[in-house]
Amino acid sequence: MSEIIRVLHVIGSMNVGGAETFIMNVYRNIDREKVQFDFLLNVPNKTAYEDEITSLGGKIYRIPRRFPNYLKHLKALDYFFKKNTQYNIVHQHTGSNVAISTIISAKKHNINKIIYHSHNSESSRKDILSYAFEFIYKSQVKKYANYYFACSYLAAEHLFGKYIDKKEIKIINNAIDTEKFIFNKNIRELKRKELQIDSKFVIGHTGRFATQKNHTFILDIFAKVCKHKSDAVLLLIGDGSLRGEVENKIERLGLKDKVILTGVRSDVNELLQAMDIFLFPSLWEGFGIVLIEAQASGLHSIASADVVPESAKVTDLLEYIPLEESPVYWAKKVLQYENGYERKNMQEKIIKAGFDIKETTKWLQEFYCGK
Repeated sequence: MSEIIRVLHVIGSMNVGGAETFIMNVYRNIDREKVQFDFLLNVPNKTAYEDEITSLGGKIYRIPRRFPNYLKHLKALDYFFKKNTQYNIVHQHTGSNVAISTIISAKKHNINKIIYHSHNSESSRKDILSYAFEFIYKSQVKKYANYYFACSYLAAEHLFGKYIDKKEIKIINNAIDTEKFIFNKNIRELKRKELQIDSKFVIGHTGRFATQKNHTFILDIFAKVCKHKSDAVLLLIGDGSLRGEVENKIERLGLKDKVILTGVRSDVNELLQAMDIFLFPSLWEGFGIVLIEAQASGLHSIASADVVPESAKVTDLLEYIPLEESPVYWAKKVLQYENGYERKNMQEKIIKAGFDIKETTKWLQEFYCGK
């Protein structure tokens, strides 16, 4: 039996998010007798997927954050690669060239395969230092990485710009386990009963409570919907640093009895069944894996135009609206679905579009194994 290949995935944390969900989808489906995943994180506290990672045989390492002490971060990286010489593959997941420190260190320690994987179309950090990193290091990526992945061409443009030829970039679809998302009327009824929303018009959203996901705009839209539809409910799945601000705005708008904050959930596939419409007015997005999940569950979705990549539209269930449009305009679009519609099995369309996790995992496994 050949030796198991251990791939080091480098990412800020393994909380529930688009990139993290994608990695876990691959991890669950890969042949772990051939390829194992380990993780290098830069958050001090335990994150959502860590128990599952260890149960699947993965190891978790931590180093200090890049900021406020960048030198301490660099020293920790160098020490890590000097000590852990078993890794020949480093897969860096990022939305910003601030993360280039990892691939610089990996190159210095003679890692064979260094993958730089873009998961966003803008950096979540908006400070001067981050802009400086983007400007200075975009042209340096090719010196340190030798494989270039992205979840969309928008995400590729952000991280690589003109410095990496399009032919060298591999678009890795943010694929899902399509079987889990097939619409099931019984699950819908059970979840709606559990949440006490049996007869309600349910507007849903999944995402971190962060600036990028635009929760304040979602609340503005929902407030307009409620003026027309008194039985409307907003279901917000996720958590994050801005949760307190979101809760304050819910209170100010007088919507406390109409908004359900579920926190981080492991049953998103089932909660999607309970929704009637999915809202996704992000300020920027590398892709938006939750839109594939929503479409897979037969759920009509509305996303921000010119921000969410067109490649996320794999069925007719996804509609785009410019962010410049008013909350009233968005609310009118939402209310088009207030009387319900037939939910269909979309599995075949999702697979045909290339978003089935089994095919994506097969490609990545062969790539890691050098085939």
